[in-house]
Amino acid sequence: MQAQLLWRTLPSLVLGLLFLSMPAMGSCSDKYPELLGQLQKQADFMQHTNTLLDLYIRSQGLDKNGLKEHCRERPGAFPSKDALQRLSRRVFLRTLDTTLGHVLLRLAALEQDIPKAQDLEMLSVVKLNIRGFKNNIHCMAQLLPGSSETTEPTPTSPGASPSPTPTLDTFQRRLEGCRFLHGYHRFMRSVGQVFREWGKSLSRSRRHSPHQGLLKGARRMQLSGRNKRLMPRVQLAPGSHRGAPGG
Repeated sequence: MQAQLLWRTLPSLVLGLLFLSMPAMGSCSDKYPELLGQLQKQADFMQHTNTLLDLYIRSQGLDKNGLKEHCRERPGAFPSKDALQRLSRRVFLRTLDTTLGHVLLRLAALEQDIPKAQDLEMLSVVKLNIRGFKNNIHCMAQLLPGSSETTEPTPTSPGASPSPTPTLDTFQRRLEGCRFLHGYHRFMRSVGQVFREWGKSLSRSRRHSPHQGLLKGARRMQLSGRNKRLMPRVQLAPGSHRGAPGG
């Protein structure tokens, strides 16, 4: 019963996050910290298996007889965290955009094996979320130094890629789909960790920025001048305006 309730509410949760934290498709924020925060939130959300993998496992009957244990990422299917961390920021964004383009094509093939309309609706929401994330990747690329040569987001055609393993039997095809999605969620967790490192780097640069130091110095001077102006009033004691006796 709880699982059914989760699957009823999850599409609205994903849509809510999409429209709350994503800019409109085709538009870009010019605020780097804000955009980085949006990418971080999206990556953190997309790593959770309940947004996609659990749906696929349930719809394919792989949640029975221990079959779920075979849903492990195939080595090399997605870049590792170490490989992503070694990339420059521009190459990282390009790799992320290209990889998510392949994910969209693979999802278009996997949806042929999903029979229930409710699950297909959820899959459509996931693809919409990925496209919004790709739009934010393009926006971030424009904010990096040397962005004049930035290209548009990689176009994807949902129906352009057939199943990558057409010769496999039904069961093996389901396992391959499950392994692919397991790798996708692990990949998004690694992406989130990289964006988190970007955020830490931004915080350190702010703390050591000469501009921030000048601002702090200016605030101290303003407070010091204000205290000096207030000093005579504070030193005047009650009745100090009265003259001395006999004066």
